[in-house]
Amino acid sequence: MSHKPSAPPTTTAPLDSSREAVMARLKTTLLQEKQELEVDKIFRALVKLEGSDLHMKTGQPPMIRVRGELKPLNRPPIDNEEMVNLLIPMMDDRNLLIFEQEGGADFSYQCVVDGVNWRFRINMLKALGSIGLVARRISNWIPDFKGLFLPDSVEHLCHHEQGMVLIAGVTGSGKSTTIGSMLNYINSIYRKHILTLEDPIEFMFTEDKCLINQREIGQDVKDFSIGMKHAVREDPDIILVGELRDEETFMTAIHAAETGHLVFGTIHAASASTTIGRILDLFPEEMHNAIRSAIAFNMKGIISQKLLKSIRPGVPRVPTVEVMTFNPMIRKLVLEGQDNKLPDAIRIGAEDGMQDFTMSLKQLIDDELIDRPTAFAVAPNKEALKMALKGIDVKAPGII
Repeated sequence: MSHKPSAPPTTTAPLDSSREAVMARLKTTLLQEKQELEVDKIFRALVKLEGSDLHMKTGQPPMIRVRGELKPLNRPPIDNEEMVNLLIPMMDDRNLLIFEQEGGADFSYQCVVDGVNWRFRINMLKALGSIGLVARRISNWIPDFKGLFLPDSVEHLCHHEQGMVLIAGVTGSGKSTTIGSMLNYINSIYRKHILTLEDPIEFMFTEDKCLINQREIGQDVKDFSIGMKHAVREDPDIILVGELRDEETFMTAIHAAETGHLVFGTIHAASASTTIGRILDLFPEEMHNAIRSAIAFNMKGIISQKLLKSIRPGVPRVPTVEVMTFNPMIRKLVLEGQDNKLPDAIRIGAEDGMQDFTMSLKQLIDDELIDRPTAFAVAPNKEALKMALKGIDVKAPGII
């Protein structure tokens, strides 16, 4: 009776247990469905009341910002124990560790409302020893330039092949929405690769003509530095770097602009012209000349904006927008450190798509989007606005 030869013993080494464990955890994370939490009821109220922000503070009922004003929800104040039970389950292990070590954590959160998945930008904080939360509702719809009432020059900045474009403003000034509309416009007309590094991800883009990869710091990549190291190997045409908040972030962003990418970012600054000083503040003084040179030769434009209450029905808020494009005059002033002359250069640079806040406010009044009291309340130069509304064109002094 013949016997079949036995199969040779396998020579394949077993999987390393640590690697196997890592892969199992990764698979679980990718496939895991979000469980509904008790706090989701409050997020649903935020969406249904069309609020922009949610504030949760111990000893107060949840507060929702509607059309710029905070209003309490019709429910009892939240005590410390209930607040902990509501908010702690929102954080994963990473964010919980950050929160414990730093007293605050930023992350994104999702909640389903009437079958629609809504996203929120979360800041978890401690105040007087108690836990609290501030959340910003992120629209599922990315409006276009017309819907945002942005000037045409914002659209023109989307057509550069390389360089840097910054959007400046305070928290809540609509910077993320403006960048979202710019990237979505690029997505609709170009066949390019858009890569975003966000902390956290805000707008979720739907691919049209572009290939889009969105990476969230902490969830998809450990930190910004590693994300940018990966980015240069991922063949992007356009990179969104989120907020420029430190020296390392700006240097990696400007390096990407120098090496042939179009880079978008945001920064906290009051105006386009003061953004230069805000960037320099990130660096020691001995580096300022080198940074000025990098800005002058790589920056394509700086957009600064503030959100104002609108008087037009169906339009809750509109942006007043300052735009500084980097024509030869702007580059010269930046290189020479004559930042005090930048506002005048903006005012006479209309042919290059520039406008200052005075010009923007006048246009919003003329278009019946805001009233005069609103405009004068935020005008950097009230006399200039008064003269502009009278049709008097104030010429800038010599800036050469």
